Amino acid sequence: MTHVNAIEARNTIKAFGQGDAAVRALDDVSVTIRQGEFFTLLGPSGCGKTTLLRLIAGFEMPSSGMILIDGAEVTNLPPNRRPVNTVFQSYALFPHLTVAENVGFALKMQGRPKAEITETAARMLALVKLEHLAGRKVAQLSGGQQQRVALARALAPQPKVLLLDEPLSALDLKLRQAMRDELRELQRATGITFVFVTHDQEEALDMSDRICVLGHGEIQHLGTPNEIYEDPENRFVADFIGETNFLDVEVIGVDGNRATVRTPLGQTVTTFHKGAVAGSRATLSLRPEKIGMEDQAASLTDTSLQNGAEVMEGRISARNYMGGYTHYTVDVGGIALRVSRRNATSHSQSFEIGRPVKIGFRHDSARVLTQ
Repeated sequence: MTHVNAIEARNTIKAFGQGDAAVRALDDVSVTIRQGEFFTLLGPSGCGKTTLLRLIAGFEMPSSGMILIDGAEVTNLPPNRRPVNTVFQSYALFPHLTVAENVGFALKMQGRPKAEITETAARMLALVKLEHLAGRKVAQLSGGQQQRVALARALAPQPKVLLLDEPLSALDLKLRQAMRDELRELQRATGITFVFVTHDQEEALDMSDRICVLGHGEIQHLGTPNEIYEDPENRFVADFIGETNFLDVEVIGVDGNRATVRTPLGQTVTTFHKGAVAGSRATLSLRPEKIGMEDQAASLTDTSLQNGAEVMEGRISARNYMGGYTHYTVDVGGIALRVSRRNATSHSQSFEIGRPVKIGFRHDSARVLTQ
């Protein structure tokens, strides 16, 4: 039995404008989205993620290349002839209709029997836990409730793919976090392929089976959340996903998938690399939470300072308390390094600005990047 992917974009180019003034929003992008996965298009504004979503939906046509849905080419088909539905940032609900009427609207336009529309609307509202609000008007709902109605309406015609264009961005922080869990649960319950567009890295890491990081109209990295965070393909990805320290280093040797580099901190580090070449310059990426820190006079109890880690001396130059974590800036020989420490207890040890400290990291916690 041949496995058919939910979506394929093959060598897709989308240019806006003509001639020398043309701008390529997507530059030869090829991506495969599997059946039943929660797939996220992630990147900064202008990276091409919404353009790719609109190509899948049929709201834009590619300048060249091909779009397939469920194994069938749909490149030139209009949106209403594609087995997809879209949830927009604005929700686009009808204010003059009730919640149930909004959910059943697409089915009504398809000429479905009234009894089927009523039953499907009720089932979809139960799925998003809003059956008790079926008779209300949209204006009487909160932002989170409106978002759920938009989801129920999009799911009612049973699309093969649900496209979500930054649907959480209009919600406040606590509601966004709650809706992440609900969206993931909804995707698992329905088994429908979700394609989610966001610029929020935390959302993407929390919800996705796989993430496609886009930048400058090209795919920068495609992988699982863990792969993208722990082993970024290049500097762009490491910089965009979470926080990291970048050190300009000299590559003094390469052996298979590991490179040895000399850092401006005076250390020689051997760790995994992406395309390093001996004798060249590269970038060492080191996440703040991977760095251990102790008072200079203390014994080395932090595990990041043990088991072969090289230890350096520095001084705290800034501190930011963030609740779950405290973020420090440590001056090491004129180089500022960000260090994050989890506040594991109510009175976790805090380092004052100006305090001398020891910091260090295990070599395998860093990554050598060449772009």
